Amino acid sequence: MKFSELGLSEGIVNTLTEIGYEQPTPIQEQTIKLALEGRDVLGQAQTGTGKTAAFGLPTIEKIDASNPAIQALVIAPTRELAVQGQEELFRFGKSKGLKVRTVFGGSSIEKQIKGLKAGAHIVVGTPGRLVDLIKRKAIKLDQLETLILDEADEMLNMGFREDIETILSQTPEDRQTLLFSATMPNDIKKIGVKFMKNPEHIKIAAKEMTADRIDQYFVKTKEFEKFDVLTRLLDVERPELAIVFGRTKRRVDELIRGLKLRGYRAEGMHGDLDQNKRLRVLRDFKAGHIDVLVATDVAARGLDVSGVTHVYNYDITQDQESYVHRIGRTGRAGKSGRSVTFVSYNEMGYLRAIENMTKKPMKGLKPPTKEEAYQASLSVAMDDVLRDLSDDSAKAKLAKFDKQAASLLEKFDAKELVALLLQGRVKDPDNQEEVKITAERPLPYNGEGKGFKKKGKGSGGRYKGRGNGDRDGNRDGNRGGYRGNRDSKDGDRGGDRKRNWKDRDDNRGGYRGKRDDRRFDDRKQGEKTPRKRTTGTEKSAGFVMRSRGDK
Repeated sequence: MKFSELGLSEGIVNTLTEIGYEQPTPIQEQTIKLALEGRDVLGQAQTGTGKTAAFGLPTIEKIDASNPAIQALVIAPTRELAVQGQEELFRFGKSKGLKVRTVFGGSSIEKQIKGLKAGAHIVVGTPGRLVDLIKRKAIKLDQLETLILDEADEMLNMGFREDIETILSQTPEDRQTLLFSATMPNDIKKIGVKFMKNPEHIKIAAKEMTADRIDQYFVKTKEFEKFDVLTRLLDVERPELAIVFGRTKRRVDELIRGLKLRGYRAEGMHGDLDQNKRLRVLRDFKAGHIDVLVATDVAARGLDVSGVTHVYNYDITQDQESYVHRIGRTGRAGKSGRSVTFVSYNEMGYLRAIENMTKKPMKGLKPPTKEEAYQASLSVAMDDVLRDLSDDSAKAKLAKFDKQAASLLEKFDAKELVALLLQGRVKDPDNQEEVKITAERPLPYNGEGKGFKKKGKGSGGRYKGRGNGDRDGNRDGNRGGYRGNRDSKDGDRGGDRKRNWKDRDDNRGGYRGKRDDRRFDDRKQGEKTPRKRTTGTEKSAGFVMRSRGDK
């Protein structure tokens, strides 16, 4: 099937052709038809399956460009997803001249208000900031026709339920609602019951997910050996674009410094970076100006970067779900990918637990030797020299050095001069800068094959000590197992956090932080034990999904 067969206008189809969209993905094929008919849609699909185009194209099709009012609203869990969504929607709507604005915490609200006053057909924003703007009467939704909730399960996990319901209550009842979620828990179904009109359920089966297209490996290594192993792997495997995941911000910063010392084009992403820096790093990475992106789990949640060939888990994840999100940065758009996880001997239980969840065993990988890394670097240098000497334009630039080259050849052997040239291009393990990375505590040992404990009983294996005292927001592993990546400080909960805290008793004296740091907890105030989780069929949840098939 082609996009032209889905009922889209010629202008939009031409735009899609120009940007390289050839055939719709399963989620696009099914959603676009229904959305153009005005139906509410509940789409179940993972990030990277083309959801932005699935909801964006029919939304753009229906917008009246002559009407300056906000006609579509997209709610996203993170600022990165919001920015990415805005960029994609702007590209799709170019032929109609649509204005698409983003609003999110951690950035000047005054500037965002000014942008909204200048006009916006579509607004993409995070829940916390949207609520702020609604309260300030800076955003008017009375002419809203389409509401989109992207990564709805993630938003609920991050504690946005109250904000979402506040936003929904301010929208017209006759709007069209499109909701997308990787999973379909009862809380999502309840939103469907409360705020949607007989939604059609579209589900993309697991076979469409990316994990099946990723070659997964693990390397057993000691903490102090990790960095040298990483750089050797980078030299041998020669990734086009690679992401290295570290557990804490300090870890990320140290890895960036170390990689730069070793001659790699590396930058990082974590919650301490200001918004402009984060966006600049992301754009440079997408453009290929950065070889290695080093990140905390902030980058694993929803960032859609095409062309990532390798993912290196410098620290093993502290829950299985985060692992899937991490490796899901590669193996996209039908392409294959490769992931390598570094693991200590005491952490093998966690690795086995991941394998049990993914139903795909990881292959053991022998770390490259110094000599193998050297030969790989030498091969790259030789390729570069041969490429430059085969390029007439590059050779022409060498003419201005003729006099100096002739002078050197009179004094030195040609072989020595060439060897010197290669030496400047080759990463010699024996002459590299020494890099020390501060050791992190390995995850607590739970026994081979046990790995992560069940929720409510110390998920991730609780470590009761303070560990290395890294209080930069990534307390995971240092104060008790995985508690979600607290890897940011901005007003929309940073958008960087994964909250897996529903099963934790957290009566610690009430709320003390910003409004946007509230955590969704399905417990009553003062309750000492969690409520019994809602179970049962879709019918008991008050929501019967009408599936359009498992394509």
